[in-house]
Amino acid sequence: QVQLVESGGDLVQPGGSLRLSCAASGFTFSSYAMRWYRQAPGKERELVAAITSTGDSTNYADSMKGRFTISRDNAKNTVYLEMNSLRPEDTAVYYCNADISLYGLTRRYWGQGTQVTVSS
Repeated sequence: QVQLVESGGDLVQPGGSLRLSCAASGFTFSSYAMRWYRQAPGKERELVAAITSTGDSTNYADSMKGRFTISRDNAKNTVYLEMNSLRPEDTAVYYCNADISLYGLTRRYWGQGTQVTVSS
């Protein structure tokens, strides 16, 4: 079955860096675009970044441009989110997701999330 497992979340000081990973299984990873979302307490889930199946194109939410980098390693079935210059407002649970087509049905799959806390 499709599995997305995030890791790498931690407590970090403002200005610090983290790299999140999302390990995928159960589908042909190299055929699908991948996304990172985040959800802060009391707020709606928001798109952070997206990457095409080949990794040749990326998109970012405006507040993350220049600070966050999404990348992927199709040989390892893993998508990454490198986060620099972290701010307290980046505190959230970070999720990876993808719209996967299996057996003629397309469904959006989510990981369980990884907590990022930015605080001094």
